Amino acid sequence: MKTILVADDSSAVRRAAAQALDASGYQVLPAVDGIELLALLAEYGADLVVCDMFLPRLDGLQACRLIRRNDGYINLPIVMLSSSNGLFDRARSAMAGADEYLVKPFSDEGLLQLVRAYIEGVDMA
Repeated sequence: MKTILVADDSSAVRRAAAQALDASGYQVLPAVDGIELLALLAEYGADLVVCDMFLPRLDGLQACRLIRRNDGYINLPIVMLSSSNGLFDRARSAMAGADEYLVKPFSDEGLLQLVRAYIEGVDMA
């Protein structure tokens, strides 16, 4: 079973993502902030990270940069979440090392499409 780490300070977002991913056969590890994200990643590992850009204690951009500095996670797919669809935030996300950018609120199918593309190599088209 593939493991997805979902970090968001909103319990509604974590719950929505977990329900969609659980129903599709993925194990979900929820985190409320960037510190918990890194702790869960170190303890359990993950096949993909879904991370809100703005988290308490350690934001998603900082967490993404730290993950990318670790050789063991250099190829770990990271999907950055944000409520902003702006070019500036998309650029900041890419510069931090995120592979994809998903705008909230997201659809279950939109999230699953990204996850399948990175974990199972399924085409997003």
